[in-house]
Amino acid sequence: MNIRILFLSFALMGSVFTATAQGLTGRAYYKSSSSFKISMDSSKMAPDVIADLQKQLKKQMEREYVLSFSQTESNWKQVESLGAGPATASSGGASIVISTGNQDRLLYKNVAEQNYIKEEDLMGKGFLVKDSLNIYDWELTGESKQIGDYTCQKAIYSRIVDSKTFSMGQDEMVTSKDTVNVTAWFTMQIPVSHGPDDFWGLPGLILELQNRGMTYIAERIVLNPNEAVEIEIPKKGEMISSKDYEALSEEKMQEMMKRYSGKPGSGNEMVIKIGN
Repeated sequence: MNIRILFLSFALMGSVFTATAQGLTGRAYYKSSSSFKISMDSSKMAPDVIADLQKQLKKQMEREYVLSFSQTESNWKQVESLGAGPATASSGGASIVISTGNQDRLLYKNVAEQNYIKEEDLMGKGFLVKDSLNIYDWELTGESKQIGDYTCQKAIYSRIVDSKTFSMGQDEMVTSKDTVNVTAWFTMQIPVSHGPDDFWGLPGLILELQNRGMTYIAERIVLNPNEAVEIEIPKKGEMISSKDYEALSEEKMQEMMKRYSGKPGSGNEMVIKIGN
């Protein structure tokens, strides 16, 4: 069932939905986890060393986030913690450092106006990426499950995107097609159209989401707290559209590639794939 059909069904009880959601505010606290695949020539590194590195990174890549929301607006930000820095692992003489780079970045979404503002950092310079929200053509599966005190329904979404990667020694970026499959579990018991990261568009709060090897699960939800839920609009950085920011990012990537062109990595070079 396509979500557009779902909205037709819920339109019949729109007055009830509006009355329930009117004035609703809250905070949802999520924990994220990542799936890793570390690929390397087995003749250069023992399988047990690779497995040990992978295990260390998986634990350290767990993150905590808070989604603060009203009926129409939301903030998404990583919770500050001692473990919020780069993930590091070492075993058998090999070391890996992975920096997610989003510890202090704020994402603001306005589902009524269908736009967002996101803090980004590129080569040490701050930007405010402002654009229209992505439209997700959600499809219901008819499945349901319980997450904490809430009954959730399953929705899925998929699309094909271009992925660009480069490694030391390459002369140009490699472009390939990648299928993005997203699974969301949302609850009508919290009738707001918000969710983790930049996801939204369902008639209930998304409590669990899987996307490209990342899983977000809401572990605690506070509705209508005594203290007001402040929704902050990011203001620090140069305003730029998502299209222009992507073009600038690719330009900086090309500059980096030219700098390292013809300089192959060492014999201990590793490829880390997050997802699949």
